[in-house]
Amino acid sequence: MAGTRRTDLLGRLADMSEEAIQRLSDAPGADRLLGAMNALRDRTDELQKRVRGLENLEQRLEALERKVDKLGKAGTSTASSTTRQSTKATTTKSSGGTAAKKS
Repeated sequence: MAGTRRTDLLGRLADMSEEAIQRLSDAPGADRLLGAMNALRDRTDELQKRVRGLENLEQRLEALERKVDKLGKAGTSTASSTTRQSTKATTTKSSGGTAAKKS
């Protein structure tokens, strides 16, 4: 019984939609509307393709940014340790010279 109702309901819905499409096609200006809708569909499809391409570019950009961050951290720690070593050497030399003058 439920299957019969469902079929009947879907059949009625299909009939009503066919009638609505027929009425729309008979209306004045329907050709222009149909042309505009088809153009909109084509533009939407093109836009979707472009957005998919942008998503791929965003993923590649994120990967590159992570690599740059890793390289920046590795470069910063090496540069800072080198700077610390040269600062310690300079400090030691200055302290030794100053202590000699005081004595």
